[in-house]
Amino acid sequence: MDTRAGGGPIFLPGEADAGPRPARLWIRLGAVAGVAGPAAFTAAWVTASLLQAGHSAAEVQISGLAAPDARDPWIMIAGFVGLGGCSAGFGAALQHALGGPGRAGPGPRLIQAAGLLTVAAGLLRRDQMLLTAPAGESWHNHAHDAVSALIYLALIAVPLLLARRFRGDRRWAALRRPLTVCTGATAAVLAVFFSPAIPAWDAVLQRIAVTLPLAALVAVAVRLLALSCRDGAL
Repeated sequence: MDTRAGGGPIFLPGEADAGPRPARLWIRLGAVAGVAGPAAFTAAWVTASLLQAGHSAAEVQISGLAAPDARDPWIMIAGFVGLGGCSAGFGAALQHALGGPGRAGPGPRLIQAAGLLTVAAGLLRRDQMLLTAPAGESWHNHAHDAVSALIYLALIAVPLLLARRFRGDRRWAALRRPLTVCTGATAAVLAVFFSPAIPAWDAVLQRIAVTLPLAALVAVAVRLLALSCRDGAL
């Protein structure tokens, strides 16, 4: 099937009467994963935050919820792994739906890469829940910080890359402005997060900076699912 910008579903020769195809089901499953991953991750940090007795949500950053000294750290670890795996599947499905590697642009590939980095961030745990800068941090703590920095860059880049890819494609055009706004808002929040302006709110700012692009990706996933269910193909 051809996915030329600006048109509806255009079938390649022989596809129109082919009936259900595994690729169509795979795209739908990928779209569902694009919703399930962010939902599971958000539920994980909300639940884990509430379980940390004596610590407010504004005190503990998301990565700290997976640290060994956190209560029930497996919840947040599962959240990282679930989001990462679902993001990889969603990125692959979106790339296929947008015409493959040559037409989809770098956005879907970056979603897949960010998914793998998210799994790594969950498994490379921080040494402790609170950021007290102890001497002699472990190698996996440093690796977690490096991986997290790459994820933050992806959170800014992915919505912008998708907005550029959707230019001129009426099936996706409605998402261009929200994705562009999301990029600017996420960058602004992260700038405050990394600055020493209001350190007491770092954990809250981090949650906002993560939730904004995840919500944008959910919107893309819902659109992908709607298109695949309405047209039977993309």
